[in-house]
Amino acid sequence: MIGLAALVLAIWIGLAATGFWRTDQRDTRAAAVAPAVWPEVVAVVPGRDEADVIARALGSLAAQDYPGPFRIILVDDDSSDGTGAIARALGSTRITVLTGRPLPAGWTGKLWALSQGIAAADAPRWLWLTDADIEHAPDTLRTLVGIGEAGDRRLASFMARLHCATPAERALIPAFVWFFQLLYPFARVNRPGRTAAAAGGCVLVRRDALAAAGGIAAIRGALIDDCALGALLKRQGPIWLGLTDRSRSIRPYRTAGAIGAMIARSAYAQLGYAPWRLAGAVAGLALVYLAAPVLAVSAGGWARGLGLGAWLLMAALFQPMLLFYRRSPLWGLAVPGIAAFYAGCTLLSGWRHHQGRGGMWKGRAQAMPEPGRAR
Repeated sequence: MIGLAALVLAIWIGLAATGFWRTDQRDTRAAAVAPAVWPEVVAVVPGRDEADVIARALGSLAAQDYPGPFRIILVDDDSSDGTGAIARALGSTRITVLTGRPLPAGWTGKLWALSQGIAAADAPRWLWLTDADIEHAPDTLRTLVGIGEAGDRRLASFMARLHCATPAERALIPAFVWFFQLLYPFARVNRPGRTAAAAGGCVLVRRDALAAAGGIAAIRGALIDDCALGALLKRQGPIWLGLTDRSRSIRPYRTAGAIGAMIARSAYAQLGYAPWRLAGAVAGLALVYLAAPVLAVSAGGWARGLGLGAWLLMAALFQPMLLFYRRSPLWGLAVPGIAAFYAGCTLLSGWRHHQGRGGMWKGRAQAMPEPGRAR
């Protein structure tokens, strides 16, 4: 028992030393420049059945206070709810609505829509790839371009503030960003090295760098497309990723089931669709997150003290993210339970993949099929 407790505590001390938990990588602290001539930007927005959010998202784009040339292309990806008509009714001269072509084999729907929008964008210096459920403050693009132009970056991405109003969101959403930071520490993403990522809701990309890397087609089947894009562009030069209050998700997840479905859509893809990795991930989550409270409650002596220390340390490392999302610090003690929920979602992701329903999004199963399974 003492050996297990010491191991768990050592793991958390090691994780603390990485600094993944910090929230200091923010748009308000990033190096930025104001170009002498503001370059042309084209925003590309993939949209599939987004009638409930598209007007707010596009309206925020059209209202950008950007000094340079700026246009918006919405790619209406076979919507059945009038998404394209709502966009056209906005009457903005900045917005062009492009009717998407049928999805070819080997592409995810979002990346195919982005590919069509990028092809229609002509040759701007920057492409702003943003989701149809993200609302932006008027100075978002100006800030993004300033960060992108600083240090000759190839990509600048904002981790949008996720919707966190429903009870399920308040319990589970801050941890979503925290776990993302654990996998892709923002400070390491922003330094030279192999760690690369982006946040798909708000990504500014140098068009020439993307073309040199093979374009969107180079990642056409990626379910975790934002991180695949970050890795693709970091091979071309520096990138930047940080937290922001300027870009906000406006899509609510009203229940834990809805959040679980969102996580399950891509969790198994993160593990390379490998059953042994899935088993290892679940075992690792049990060791890192669940062993500490079990030891703190049921063990005795040194094992209890070490387990309690590990539990309190993980709660402490969650505090900066809880503060960012304005949640009670007591939620830190719930990290083991939240991790158990995420482990369940990861198992669900693997199960759905083996049923041929992996990567399900608005009627499309987009995950890589198992060998021998028709799609």
